[in-house]
Amino acid sequence: MNRQSQFHSREQQREGESLREQTQPIEFATAEQMLRHDALHTPVPPSIADRLQESVERLPAPARPWWRRLFGL
Repeated sequence: MNRQSQFHSREQQREGESLREQTQPIEFATAEQMLRHDALHTPVPPSIADRLQESVERLPAPARPWWRRLFGL
């Protein structure tokens, strides 16, 4: 076997290992962990992101805390 064919066989072996790693199921201890993992790996469609941004901009500003109103801050 020449060096080039050895290189290709090693490369194919690594690709096969990485594919096996990707297809193995992930176990989560809680539903929250699963949701966080999903949120990190699922892109938000641009149309939904735009609508969400518009909704957030329309929210009223939060009221000042009572202690700031009391001290005039």
